[in-house]
Amino acid sequence: MKFQKVQLYLSSQRIDRYLIATGNKKTRAVSLYKANLKIAQSFHPLLGVLEVTLRNRINTILTTHFSDPDWITNQKTGFMVAPSLIHIDRKTGRRITNDFLKSSVEKSERRFIRLGVPITCGKIIADQSLGFWTDLFEVHHYKLLLGRPIKVFTNLPSGHGRSDACDRLNKIRQFRNRINHNEPICFNGAVIDFTYVEEVYDAIREILSWMEPELIKWVKEIDNVSTNIAHAKTV
Repeated sequence: MKFQKVQLYLSSQRIDRYLIATGNKKTRAVSLYKANLKIAQSFHPLLGVLEVTLRNRINTILTTHFSDPDWITNQKTGFMVAPSLIHIDRKTGRRITNDFLKSSVEKSERRFIRLGVPITCGKIIADQSLGFWTDLFEVHHYKLLLGRPIKVFTNLPSGHGRSDACDRLNKIRQFRNRINHNEPICFNGAVIDFTYVEEVYDAIREILSWMEPELIKWVKEIDNVSTNIAHAKTV
């Protein structure tokens, strides 16, 4: 397909960034765009394993913590609406309520009702975004849960704790959002740079190994991230 058509279908605004980064070389710009897509594509299996494992481990831990397999719906009137989640904005004087978790659960419930799907806690858990689970490591919810979320990491290195896990999970979540919205991941400003994706890759591997070292071996055959990054560097 000729460059003009690539530019037409992908939009000038999107493809021009690649064109500028490659010194106005059209063939290389298109190759870099495809390489960017291949890297993003190769992350999805790892992200899928991480997200499913994380939410299942957290569910197991919080089921035990609350002695309640239905904690995710029952806690809409529990820690999800704790008074400590309310504060007054100093600048506006407005009352701010952090009801993200409660709202996320209720959104899932409304969706299932609209679709005529029977609501079960298993479905509610599976329907939550990665942001729901990473938010449990933020200070406000972490304290309300008495630090239980960190127990998902049975292989956490000495000297590491909540903030280390939270930083990595947020980096991974933000990256996931970028590739889900087809945003470029091969730039640092206007310069071609794969440092960002390499850092995210390391964070994913760390989180997986902190949960279960064998997961790294298990995903090895579907892990093409390093290969695709190496290829992109030669484009």
